Amino acid sequence: MKRSQLILIAIGVIAVCGLYVLPSVVVDNDSKADGVSQENPSAPTSSADPAAMHEAELSPDQRLQINTLKLQIAENSSIEELNSSTEEIAAIYQELGKYDSAGYYLSLAADQQSDTNLAEKAGNAYYEAFSFALDPEKVAYTAEQTRKYLTQVLDNDPTRLDLKTKIAMTYVSSSNPMQGITMLREILQQDPQNEDGLFNMGVLSMQSGQYKRATERFEELIQYHPDNLQGQFYLGVSYFEAKQNNKAKAQFEKVKTMTQDEMILGSVESYLDKL
Repeated sequence: MKRSQLILIAIGVIAVCGLYVLPSVVVDNDSKADGVSQENPSAPTSSADPAAMHEAELSPDQRLQINTLKLQIAENSSIEELNSSTEEIAAIYQELGKYDSAGYYLSLAADQQSDTNLAEKAGNAYYEAFSFALDPEKVAYTAEQTRKYLTQVLDNDPTRLDLKTKIAMTYVSSSNPMQGITMLREILQQDPQNEDGLFNMGVLSMQSGQYKRATERFEELIQYHPDNLQGQFYLGVSYFEAKQNNKAKAQFEKVKTMTQDEMILGSVESYLDKL
Protein backbone atom coordinates (compact mmCIF):
# COMPACT_ATOMS: atom_id res chain seq x y z
CA MET A 1 0.00 0.00 0.00
CA LYS A 2 1.44 3.32 -1.02
CA ARG A 3 1.86 6.52 0.92
CA SER A 4 -0.96 8.23 -0.94
CA GLN A 5 -3.29 5.41 0.09
CA LEU A 6 -2.12 5.74 3.69
CA ILE A 7 -3.03 9.41 3.71
CA LEU A 8 -6.37 8.81 2.03
CA ILE A 9 -7.23 6.23 4.66
CA ALA A 10 -6.06 8.50 7.46
CA ILE A 11 -8.29 11.27 6.20
CA GLY A 12 -11.14 8.79 5.92
CA VAL A 13 -10.70 7.73 9.54
CA ILE A 14 -10.58 11.31 10.76
CA ALA A 15 -13.75 12.11 8.88
CA VAL A 16 -15.37 8.87 10.11
CA CYS A 17 -15.69 7.70 6.52
CA GLY A 18 -15.06 4.29 5.01
CA LEU A 19 -11.47 3.23 4.65
CA TYR A 20 -9.83 2.92 1.27
CA VAL A 21 -12.08 1.26 -1.33
CA LEU A 22 -13.05 -1.71 0.80
CA PRO A 23 -16.68 -2.81 1.06
CA SER A 24 -18.85 -2.33 4.13
CA VAL A 25 -18.37 -4.86 6.89
CA VAL A 26 -20.31 -6.96 9.34
CA VAL A 27 -19.13 -6.82 12.93
CA ASP A 28 -19.08 -10.12 14.78
CA ASN A 29 -18.17 -9.20 18.34
CA ASP A 30 -18.69 -12.68 19.71
CA SER A 31 -16.18 -14.37 17.46
CA LYS A 32 -14.08 -11.27 16.77
CA ALA A 33 -14.05 -12.35 13.16
CA ASP A 34 -12.57 -9.99 10.61
CA GLY A 35 -15.72 -10.09 8.50
CA VAL A 36 -17.12 -8.17 5.60
CA SER A 37 -20.53 -7.85 4.04
CA GLN A 38 -21.67 -9.46 0.84
CA GLU A 39 -21.79 -6.25 -1.17
CA ASN A 40 -21.63 -7.01 -4.83
CA PRO A 41 -19.78 -4.49 -6.97
CA SER A 42 -20.56 -4.23 -10.64
CA ALA A 43 -19.45 -7.14 -12.74
CA PRO A 44 -16.08 -6.74 -14.41
CA THR A 45 -16.06 -5.06 -17.76
CA SER A 46 -13.03 -5.67 -19.90
CA SER A 47 -11.64 -3.29 -22.46
CA ALA A 48 -10.16 -4.36 -25.77
CA ASP A 49 -7.33 -1.90 -25.11
CA PRO A 50 -7.40 0.05 -21.83
CA ALA A 51 -4.24 1.82 -22.96
CA ALA A 52 -6.31 3.68 -25.55
CA MET A 53 -8.09 5.51 -22.73
CA HIS A 54 -4.78 7.00 -21.60
CA GLU A 55 -3.27 7.79 -24.99
CA ALA A 56 -4.32 11.44 -24.82
CA GLU A 57 -2.29 11.80 -21.61
CA LEU A 58 0.94 10.79 -23.31
CA SER A 59 3.42 13.46 -24.29
CA PRO A 60 4.43 13.55 -27.98
CA ASP A 61 7.79 12.02 -27.05
CA GLN A 62 6.15 9.23 -25.07
CA ARG A 63 3.70 8.52 -27.87
CA LEU A 64 6.56 8.34 -30.38
CA GLN A 65 8.55 6.07 -28.10
CA ILE A 66 5.61 3.71 -27.58
CA ASN A 67 4.81 3.59 -31.32
CA THR A 68 8.45 2.80 -32.06
CA LEU A 69 8.44 0.00 -29.51
CA LYS A 70 5.20 -1.38 -30.98
CA LEU A 71 6.82 -1.48 -34.41
CA GLN A 72 9.77 -3.37 -32.96
CA ILE A 73 7.37 -5.91 -31.47
CA ALA A 74 5.55 -6.27 -34.80
CA GLU A 75 8.79 -6.99 -36.66
CA ASN A 76 8.94 -10.54 -35.35
CA SER A 77 11.70 -9.74 -32.92
CA SER A 78 13.32 -12.38 -30.78
CA ILE A 79 11.66 -13.33 -27.50
CA GLU A 80 14.24 -11.29 -25.61
CA GLU A 81 13.66 -8.20 -27.77
CA LEU A 82 9.88 -8.61 -27.59
CA ASN A 83 9.97 -8.83 -23.81
CA SER A 84 12.31 -5.87 -23.54
CA SER A 85 10.09 -3.69 -25.75
CA THR A 86 6.97 -4.76 -23.89
CA GLU A 87 8.51 -3.94 -20.54
CA GLU A 88 9.67 -0.56 -21.83
CA ILE A 89 6.10 0.26 -22.89
CA ALA A 90 4.81 -0.88 -19.51
CA ALA A 91 7.40 1.26 -17.73
CA ILE A 92 6.20 4.38 -19.55
CA TYR A 93 2.63 3.79 -18.43
CA GLN A 94 3.75 2.91 -14.90
CA GLU A 95 5.66 6.17 -14.67
CA LEU A 96 2.41 7.96 -15.53
CA GLY A 97 0.51 5.93 -12.92
CA LYS A 98 -1.51 4.16 -15.62
CA TYR A 99 -1.01 0.70 -14.20
CA ASP A 100 -3.91 -0.94 -16.05
CA SER A 101 -2.31 0.03 -19.35
CA ALA A 102 1.01 -1.38 -18.16
CA GLY A 103 -0.77 -4.57 -17.14
CA TYR A 104 -2.49 -4.77 -20.51
CA TYR A 105 0.75 -4.85 -22.53
CA LEU A 106 2.48 -7.18 -20.09
CA SER A 107 -0.50 -9.54 -20.17
CA LEU A 108 -0.45 -9.66 -23.99
CA ALA A 109 3.14 -10.86 -23.91
CA ALA A 110 2.45 -13.24 -21.02
CA ASP A 111 -0.47 -14.82 -22.88
CA GLN A 112 1.53 -15.15 -26.09
CA GLN A 113 4.46 -16.88 -24.41
CA SER A 114 2.85 -18.56 -21.40
CA ASP A 115 5.59 -16.85 -19.40
CA THR A 116 5.04 -16.86 -15.62
CA ASN A 117 7.60 -14.08 -15.12
CA LEU A 118 5.59 -11.79 -17.40
CA ALA A 119 2.37 -13.06 -15.82
CA GLU A 120 3.66 -11.95 -12.42
CA LYS A 121 4.58 -8.52 -13.76
CA ALA A 122 1.17 -8.20 -15.40
CA GLY A 123 -0.61 -9.29 -12.25
CA ASN A 124 1.37 -6.86 -10.12
CA ALA A 125 0.61 -4.00 -12.51
CA TYR A 126 -3.10 -4.82 -12.42
CA TYR A 127 -2.91 -5.00 -8.62
CA GLU A 128 -1.48 -1.49 -8.54
CA ALA A 129 -4.37 -0.36 -10.73
CA PHE A 130 -6.80 -2.16 -8.41
CA SER A 131 -5.26 -0.47 -5.37
CA PHE A 132 -5.95 3.00 -6.76
CA ALA A 133 -9.24 2.31 -8.53
CA LEU A 134 -12.40 4.02 -7.29
CA ASP A 135 -14.87 3.23 -10.07
CA PRO A 136 -16.63 -0.07 -9.19
CA GLU A 137 -16.28 -1.45 -12.71
CA LYS A 138 -12.56 -0.71 -12.77
CA VAL A 139 -12.14 -2.20 -9.30
CA ALA A 140 -13.85 -5.39 -10.42
CA TYR A 141 -11.98 -5.63 -13.73
CA THR A 142 -8.50 -5.00 -12.34
CA ALA A 143 -9.20 -7.40 -9.45
CA GLU A 144 -10.19 -10.11 -11.93
CA GLN A 145 -7.05 -9.54 -14.01
CA THR A 146 -4.87 -9.54 -10.89
CA ARG A 147 -6.26 -12.92 -9.88
CA LYS A 148 -5.92 -14.33 -13.39
CA TYR A 149 -2.22 -13.59 -13.74
CA LEU A 150 -0.98 -13.96 -10.16
CA THR A 151 -2.81 -17.28 -9.84
CA GLN A 152 -0.73 -18.59 -12.76
CA VAL A 153 2.41 -17.85 -10.77
CA LEU A 154 0.97 -19.16 -7.52
CA ASP A 155 -0.04 -22.44 -9.18
CA ASN A 156 3.60 -22.99 -10.08
CA ASP A 157 4.92 -21.85 -6.71
CA PRO A 158 2.41 -22.15 -3.83
CA THR A 159 5.01 -20.75 -1.40
CA ARG A 160 4.54 -17.23 -2.80
CA LEU A 161 2.48 -15.89 0.10
CA ASP A 162 3.10 -12.32 -1.10
CA LEU A 163 1.07 -13.06 -4.22
CA LYS A 164 -1.58 -14.96 -2.28
CA THR A 165 -2.05 -11.88 -0.09
CA LYS A 166 -2.69 -9.70 -3.13
CA ILE A 167 -5.19 -12.20 -4.52
CA ALA A 168 -6.91 -12.33 -1.14
CA MET A 169 -7.31 -8.55 -1.05
CA THR A 170 -8.96 -8.54 -4.47
CA TYR A 171 -11.59 -10.94 -3.17
CA VAL A 172 -12.35 -8.61 -0.24
CA SER A 173 -13.77 -6.14 -2.75
CA SER A 174 -15.67 -8.82 -4.67
CA SER A 175 -19.03 -10.52 -4.31
CA ASN A 176 -17.29 -13.18 -2.22
CA PRO A 177 -15.29 -11.20 0.38
CA MET A 178 -15.11 -14.05 2.87
CA GLN A 179 -12.95 -15.95 0.40
CA GLY A 180 -10.37 -13.20 0.81
CA ILE A 181 -10.62 -13.28 4.60
CA THR A 182 -10.19 -17.06 4.56
CA MET A 183 -7.10 -16.76 2.37
CA LEU A 184 -5.55 -14.20 4.72
CA ARG A 185 -6.17 -16.49 7.67
CA GLU A 186 -4.54 -19.36 5.79
CA ILE A 187 -1.52 -17.17 5.14
CA LEU A 188 -1.17 -16.38 8.84
CA GLN A 189 -1.54 -20.06 9.70
CA GLN A 190 1.37 -20.83 7.38
CA ASP A 191 3.39 -17.82 8.50
CA PRO A 192 2.15 -16.15 11.73
CA GLN A 193 4.65 -13.33 11.24
CA ASN A 194 3.63 -12.55 7.66
CA GLU A 195 3.85 -8.78 7.27
CA ASP A 196 1.23 -8.30 4.56
CA GLY A 197 -1.19 -10.74 6.18
CA LEU A 198 -1.05 -9.05 9.59
CA PHE A 199 -1.30 -5.59 8.06
CA ASN A 200 -4.30 -6.35 5.90
CA MET A 201 -6.15 -8.19 8.66
CA GLY A 202 -5.55 -5.18 10.87
CA VAL A 203 -6.93 -2.80 8.26
CA LEU A 204 -9.99 -5.00 7.77
CA SER A 205 -10.59 -5.04 11.52
CA MET A 206 -10.43 -1.24 11.55
CA GLN A 207 -12.80 -1.02 8.63
CA SER A 208 -15.31 -3.18 10.49
CA GLY A 209 -15.03 -1.04 13.60
CA GLN A 210 -13.34 -3.80 15.59
CA TYR A 211 -10.63 -1.53 16.96
CA LYS A 212 -9.62 -3.76 19.85
CA ARG A 213 -9.01 -6.57 17.38
CA ALA A 214 -7.17 -4.13 15.14
CA THR A 215 -4.83 -3.12 17.97
CA GLU A 216 -3.96 -6.79 18.48
CA ARG A 217 -3.18 -7.25 14.79
CA PHE A 218 -1.03 -4.13 14.58
CA GLU A 219 0.74 -4.89 17.86
CA GLU A 220 1.73 -8.25 16.36
CA LEU A 221 2.78 -6.56 13.15
CA ILE A 222 5.14 -4.04 14.72
CA GLN A 223 6.49 -6.67 17.11
CA TYR A 224 7.82 -8.59 14.11
CA HIS A 225 8.21 -5.65 11.71
CA PRO A 226 8.99 -2.51 13.74
CA ASP A 227 9.91 -0.49 10.62
CA ASN A 228 6.43 -0.83 9.12
CA LEU A 229 5.40 2.83 9.25
CA GLN A 230 1.85 2.18 8.12
CA GLY A 231 1.37 -0.41 10.85
CA GLN A 232 2.78 1.95 13.45
CA PHE A 233 0.41 4.70 12.28
CA TYR A 234 -2.64 2.47 12.21
CA LEU A 235 -1.85 1.14 15.66
CA GLY A 236 -2.12 4.71 16.90
CA VAL A 237 -5.42 5.17 15.07
CA SER A 238 -6.74 1.90 16.51
CA TYR A 239 -5.77 2.94 20.05
CA PHE A 240 -7.48 6.28 19.46
CA GLU A 241 -10.70 4.70 18.22
CA ALA A 242 -10.62 2.14 21.06
CA LYS A 243 -10.46 5.06 23.56
CA GLN A 244 -7.02 4.00 24.78
CA ASN A 245 -5.88 7.60 24.78
CA ASN A 246 -2.59 7.23 26.65
CA LYS A 247 -1.43 4.47 24.33
CA ALA A 248 -2.65 6.45 21.30
CA LYS A 249 -0.68 9.53 22.32
CA ALA A 250 2.49 7.55 22.92
CA GLN A 251 2.08 5.73 19.63
CA PHE A 252 1.54 8.91 17.60
CA GLU A 253 4.58 10.48 19.24
CA LYS A 254 6.55 7.42 18.16
CA VAL A 255 5.33 7.77 14.57
CA LYS A 256 6.56 11.38 14.57
CA THR A 257 10.09 10.10 15.14
CA MET A 258 9.87 7.69 12.21
CA THR A 259 9.11 10.02 9.30
CA GLN A 260 9.59 13.53 7.97
CA ASP A 261 6.66 13.30 5.58
CA GLU A 262 4.57 16.42 6.11
CA MET A 263 1.30 14.79 5.13
CA ILE A 264 1.72 11.94 7.58
CA LEU A 265 2.88 14.29 10.31
CA GLY A 266 -0.14 16.49 9.63
CA SER A 267 -2.45 13.50 10.11
CA VAL A 268 -0.66 12.57 13.33
CA GLU A 269 -1.03 16.11 14.67
CA SER A 270 -4.73 16.02 13.86
CA TYR A 271 -5.12 13.01 16.13
CA LEU A 272 -2.93 14.46 18.86
CA ASP A 273 -5.06 17.61 18.87
CA LYS A 274 -8.09 15.43 19.64
CA LEU A 275 -6.44 13.71 22.59
